[in-house]
Order: sequence, then structure tokens, then C-alpha cells
Amino acid sequence: MASNPSSGVRRDLNGRVAHGKGPLVVCFGELLIDFVPTVAGVSLAEAPAFKKAPGGAPANVAVGISRLGGSAAFIGKIQNIVRQCHPTDYKVSGGPTVGKDEFGYMLLDILKENKVNNSGVCFDPSARTALAFVTLRNDGEREFMFFRNPSADMLFQESELDIDLIKKGCIFHYGSISLIDEPSRSTHLVAMAAAKQSGSLLSYDPNLRLPLWKSADAARKGIMSIWDQADIIKVSEDEITFLTGGDDPYDDNVVFKKLFHPNLKLLLVTEGQAGCRYYTREFHGRVHGVKVNCVDTTGAGDAFVSGVLTFMASDLNLYRLKVVA
Repeated sequence: MASNPSSGVRRDLNGRVAHGKGPLVVCFGELLIDFVPTVAGVSLAEAPAFKKAPGGAPANVAVGISRLGGSAAFIGKIQNIVRQCHPTDYKVSGGPTVGKDEFGYMLLDILKENKVNNSGVCFDPSARTALAFVTLRNDGEREFMFFRNPSADMLFQESELDIDLIKKGCIFHYGSISLIDEPSRSTHLVAMAAAKQSGSLLSYDPNLRLPLWKSADAARKGIMSIWDQADIIKVSEDEITFLTGGDDPYDDNVVFKKLFHPNLKLLLVTEGQAGCRYYTREFHGRVHGVKVNCVDTTGAGDAFVSGVLTFMASDLNLYRLKVVA
């Protein structure tokens, strides 16, 4: 296979991206439907109509890795509605034969179309796939409205985990939304432990969605409850302010004292169009942003993580190299 050293993306001899090659990155968490306005820059109330799009940060990361030529798998839970179908069409693990669900199987097919291993996805015949309405207003504020009480991902059971798939990964990536409720929280912790035991690096993007938590304090405690276990963490400047109780997100001392822990190998702070900062035990620095014609920043953080993990999977010691910046 030919490669493009300037981009790190694997391509074949015809210049096409070579999917599914190299070490596996396993992404765990939510897979949902985003509804975005058909008109940009308006509030949810002002939107004349919405169009559906696949969403869920961990799933976005898995798709991004695959599109960059890496190897990715997704583990999560989505809805399934029982209908009449051929007995061999679809099955629920440990349950009855079921039929197609317009949203659940659309999401499953999108993973498949993007060369993401979806064998770790399971189905719930009673709970719905989560829905999220999201918009970026002209004033720069992002609005979210979620429908998930409960959604299938919240009901993910430990017994439904594909432990063998988790153990195949060199990196195990996750967020914090699966920590909000039981049984998904316990399932999340078991998955992390299995990945760690198998030698995988743990990658954490908190992806703060405050409206989903019972309170700001619950969100802060929940996100920080697994902080010290991660090898790689990506946070935004706004998340630093939230997690530190209002401290300056641009102060390196704040980052090192309150967010960097002894087991952490790489901490990344995204700053939107300004670029990002990186912190390791030995050095830290900044990479400036590239000017582009921005259409929408929804999913930009997930795309960033996809790029980082694609490179990290190709060389797990990459964080040690100061020249990488």
C-alpha cells in the first residue's frame, strides 16, 4: 500500500483512501440522530425545518478514523422495533428475532458504509434511539435539545459488551454521556477496565452536554470521576473553565495543576479557530489553526480527535516526540 507522508492518511496506488488497515481503535458510547436546521444561524425555535444526520461523538470519531484510512470499531446500543420479517433477517443478542427500525438500522448501515466494525452494536426492543436537535446561532451560541428518557444507549448492559472486540483495540476511546445513568455507567466502567487490562491506551473526550446531567455539579463530578484513568484526554477551553470552577483556561499552570495527572500521556486543549495546545510530562506547546471557510463547527472536535487517534494508532509512542508539533 502506498502512503501519503504529508498527511498520514493511507492511500492505495490510485490515490484512494485505504480503509481498515492498521491497529484498531475501539470507540464506545452513544450513536444517535441529530436534527439540524435547514437554515444556518438560527435558533431551534426559528428553524423552519430540520434534516436528520447521524450523530454521537464516539461514533463520529469511529467514522472519522475510518475515513482517514484507519481501522475503527464502534460499541454501543440503539433502538429496535419489532416487526414481521424473515426469521434470519435480524436478531437481538439473547432475545427474539426482530425487524428493521428506520433510525436504528440507518445508523448501523452508515457505520457499515464507512467501513466501521459494527459487530459490537446491540439493540433494545423497547427503548428508542436518542434524538438531538442542535443548531449554531449567529451569535455563536450552540443550542441543544435532547430526547432520550430513556434511550437505548442508556440501557446498555454489561452482559451485552463485546469484550473480545474491546481487547483487540490498541486505543479505547469514550466520552462522558454514558456515565450519566445506570446501567450504562457500570457498563462503561467495565469496558474501560477490560481495555486497560488488555494494554489499550484509554482516550477520553468529556464532550460536555450540560442539559443531559441532573446538575452542573453532577456533571463536574461525573466527568472527573474517571479522569485519572485516561492516557489521552481532549478538552475544549470552555470545558476547562467548567471543570475547574471558572479558572483561566489559557493558564498553563491551571492546566498542569488541576487537569494533568501522573498517568496522563497527552492532554489536548482545543481552541476553535485559534488551534490547540498540547501537554505531556516533558513538554507542552501550541499548534495554530488553519484559516478555512467555516460552514458549521458541529462535530469539529470529533474530527480533531479522529485525526489525533489515527496518527496515535500508527505509532503509540508519538506523544513522546516533540517534533510531531
